[in-house]
Amino acid sequence: MKAVATNRAYAVRIPARSCDRLRVLRLLLALCAVTAFFATATPARAAEATPVTQAAYLADRLRENPVHVTDQLPREIPRSTAPDFARLAKKTGVPTYVLVLPTQSGTDGRQLLGAVHDRLNRDGLYVLVDDSAVAEATAYGVRVPADAASTVAMYELPYDAGPLRSFERFVDVVAQGGEKATARAEAARETYRDDEPAEMYVGPSDRRNQSFVTGILLTGVPLLILLVAGYAGRRRRRSGAGRRVPRWVVPGAAVATAAALALTAPVVFDQTRSSAAEPPTPADLSARVDRVAAGLKKDTVYADPESPRVLDSRQLDRLHDRIRDFRRSDGGGPVYVALVPQTPASESAGDSWLFAAAVHAESRRDGLYVVADPDDGTIDVYNYGLRIASDSLSFDLPDAVTLGDSRADEADDHLLGERLDTLMTFLDKAPRTDRPGFESTPAAAPKADEEYALPPLFATDFWPGLFVGAFAALLLSGVVAGVMWIGGRLRRPDPAPEPTDVLPFTAPTEPSASYLRRTAYTELTTLISEFTDPDDRTRAWDHLDAAMLLADGDPDRARAAGTTPATLVAVIVLARAGRAALADDADDADDLRHDLCCGVNPLHGPAVSRHHVRVTTEGVARRLLPVCEPCRDTAIAEPGGIPGRLLRLPDPSLGNSRVPYYDATDGPLTAVPHGIARLIDKVRETAGVH
Repeated sequence: MKAVATNRAYAVRIPARSCDRLRVLRLLLALCAVTAFFATATPARAAEATPVTQAAYLADRLRENPVHVTDQLPREIPRSTAPDFARLAKKTGVPTYVLVLPTQSGTDGRQLLGAVHDRLNRDGLYVLVDDSAVAEATAYGVRVPADAASTVAMYELPYDAGPLRSFERFVDVVAQGGEKATARAEAARETYRDDEPAEMYVGPSDRRNQSFVTGILLTGVPLLILLVAGYAGRRRRRSGAGRRVPRWVVPGAAVATAAALALTAPVVFDQTRSSAAEPPTPADLSARVDRVAAGLKKDTVYADPESPRVLDSRQLDRLHDRIRDFRRSDGGGPVYVALVPQTPASESAGDSWLFAAAVHAESRRDGLYVVADPDDGTIDVYNYGLRIASDSLSFDLPDAVTLGDSRADEADDHLLGERLDTLMTFLDKAPRTDRPGFESTPAAAPKADEEYALPPLFATDFWPGLFVGAFAALLLSGVVAGVMWIGGRLRRPDPAPEPTDVLPFTAPTEPSASYLRRTAYTELTTLISEFTDPDDRTRAWDHLDAAMLLADGDPDRARAAGTTPATLVAVIVLARAGRAALADDADDADDLRHDLCCGVNPLHGPAVSRHHVRVTTEGVARRLLPVCEPCRDTAIAEPGGIPGRLLRLPDPSLGNSRVPYYDATDGPLTAVPHGIARLIDKVRETAGVH
């Protein structure tokens, strides 16, 4: 019985211990299972995609080298200029860390420098340089007059001095010490409070003017000497008074004057470049494309580490999931998203199409390439090898996706996460084709080494200047005849439209109502008089029809009071485009150059290209607009000058205040940046005509 009892007791104890072991074992297995589940459920890219902050990335660059020059501004600040910045930084006498970055809207430079310092954890002078000048400077743990030096660099130098020269002036003032630097800052602020320093460089238009003036003087002055001296000599001979001058004196004086002008002009107009930018090397121009292409090989979404983050982790994961699903869908394929700023100083000169083509060529991977600009919020899509209808990508993508709306403009991240998600939905539904589509080859960007090189003085408008100078000398030699001729020209009874080539220089930016009424009536009646065959349904007829719709069928309404300025501008644009179309048709040419007019000021006439231009003096907000040649030159040489060239019209809601024309109305005029054809459609839609 004892044995049996003992065995029973043993049998009871064994299961109790086994249960404890089983519980522990089950708990361990459960933990292992949870760990394995999350290890397999979370893609490997989740760890890689955890965004490294902008400050952390820049701190790593400064840890490698105390001077970091971005690869995004090779046309303004090539990376090869880094040794020049480093050489200047040594003159401060304290550890100096320099960040040369693109101008970033919505980013506080002082906060960025503070965040970089916190991550680098090294005391010294931290300087932020943008694409034009020293933008911010802060000292940590050292005593230097950073604020005074920034003030001197800002006031003493013109806007076109360039970032390297601005940093050089900044360093020189820092080296002077606190007392001298403060005094110099006060003097600079007082001296240039109202008047800015004179510009250091001239643009292509200025050089053409210099050439033109040189040509006029080179023929006008010597010829005027010959004509006036000859006239005076005849008067003397007729009157018999005075002593006869040797015949060789007057021609000799004319030749000597011409030689003196030819030798002096290159000394006076000695500029050779329109910018302080140094010509970039081939490595400078390819660095960013190589970086982005390498990044897209690792991850289908590449966010520029030098820019503020516009996609959080959740948005980034969702975008990856949408891209993966699209790739697996019927007719889908790879999608590569590059969140990279597109600035005029980049290797592609701000052309996202050219940038996408370069990245595709470097990566050698077909797919849809999406270029999303974290700076201005624009989104562009390019097809390289997928069976997606190209027309759908070009014409059916909503503006709210490609350009954004008012909510996107107000948001720091431009709502890029939301808009990219909408883009993926659009791609899922986009029509498929039987064959893969490929983008055509974009136009090449301006050659970097020639972009800022001014043409020779004795070129371009120098030759027309020679003829104008001769003509001017003839006019001045006969004052009476000249005055009569000019008076006759000014007393023309019937006003005629201004020539197209002078419109960018004569068109006002804030036109009066009388100017708009007079110009609209002149342009419209001129088009009607030149339109000899009303039954010929050419492009010119469409322009005339739309202009007459705006004038309610009566040209006299164009000069009647009550017609809005926006309507008058639209009539002027349509009438001028109609006359240009008539000229093209008369030449039997299918010329579409006049289908775009300048989006900066529609009164400038035809556009020559599209360009991202700065449209406000506050921040760096840009719009992709068609531009005429002078506006394109200004956008390249002086981006900050574009807001002053914008056409501004009265806003009825703001009294007498004027705003850019595309904000002053919601009528047909808002379609001007999209082309004359879009303007005509908008007019007909407004009038209810189909």
